[in-house]
Amino acid sequence: MKTQIAIIGGGPSGLLLSQLLDLNGIDNILLEKHSREYVLGRIRAGVLEHGFAALMREAQCGERMDKEGEIHDGFEIAHDGIRDRVDLEGLTGGNTVVVYGQTELTRDLYEAREKAGGAVIHNVEDVQLFEITSDNPYVTYRDGDEIIRIDCDYIIGADGFHGVSRKSIPKDKIKEFERVYPFGWLGVLSRTKPVSPELIYAKSDRGFALCSMRSQVLSRYYIQVSLDDKVEDWSDDAFWAELKNRLPADVASQLITGPSIEKSIAPLRSFVAEPMRYGNMFLAGDAAHIVPPTGARGLNSAASDIYYLYHALLDHYKKGDDTGLEQYSQKALARVWKGQRFSWWMTNLLHKFPANSDFDNHLQQTDLEYLFSSESAMKSLAENYVGLPF
Repeated sequence: MKTQIAIIGGGPSGLLLSQLLDLNGIDNILLEKHSREYVLGRIRAGVLEHGFAALMREAQCGERMDKEGEIHDGFEIAHDGIRDRVDLEGLTGGNTVVVYGQTELTRDLYEAREKAGGAVIHNVEDVQLFEITSDNPYVTYRDGDEIIRIDCDYIIGADGFHGVSRKSIPKDKIKEFERVYPFGWLGVLSRTKPVSPELIYAKSDRGFALCSMRSQVLSRYYIQVSLDDKVEDWSDDAFWAELKNRLPADVASQLITGPSIEKSIAPLRSFVAEPMRYGNMFLAGDAAHIVPPTGARGLNSAASDIYYLYHALLDHYKKGDDTGLEQYSQKALARVWKGQRFSWWMTNLLHKFPANSDFDNHLQQTDLEYLFSSESAMKSLAENYVGLPF
């Protein structure tokens, strides 16, 4: 087979780029290791920056998002028995976020690719990248006993942290930065009405908690847990009891509980790989960077990668201008590191760190008090949360 762009990874990043390129007449083939059902079964992020929402509309995939998604113009931080609200719209001059589950967003993208007759190949095995630094790179994968080759102009590695793309770069040509946090998030999805119309981030002596949602009838809740904990250690009753203990009394009293639809523990880490380009292969999303979920930057950082790649490839094929491709890694990483800083800051602000000294805890408390005493600090939080400009 031959195509202009070979995309590895059928998550939202790869699908969004595939859709945007196809709408502009740029041929592409997308390879995904798992089945469509498996990809749609992953429960992930649900807060979209205003810029990401605009990109979904540009990809002609925003109709259901705009109809069913929740526009949020603020959120709350609960601490010391009180709830402080962050007025996103007021502090940023009108910007908001959209609460819309990644599963639904991915489903919309799959349906758009299917409707357009896009080449999305699932259940591919043994994907390998060849001649990455040449003008004629190619990708192979195995289909049963047959090895299929795809010749292309460029390869996009959007295949996640454990994917083959980043691992195809020689170790002496890439540098990795990582911080592993001493806790994880235990998340529960339930068919219950959300406890609040806006997200509530809660800091308590028992650890962090988050009240989130996917819709008005589907709630998503999280609590900070030890890395030694296992999902089997937490019954539904134990989870709800602990969540209530970490929330303000007025919120806990209104919490509607129910059986968990999905329950999982995600360890928290910060990770960046530099550069995000090697030869004619470009990394995007989790293949190049991971953030703690505290600041809702993960999926949104991936979307900014796609924004830069999409426009760079448009300029290459429509104008013969390679400036965007040459500057992709630098531009993407500049925004990635800002997202890393914000996620790191939010994580440090709201979580209980087992190894913290009394000095560390006092600084954490002072940071929180300063945040709500300074309009400038609040504006900084709000502009990062709704999304910095692309």
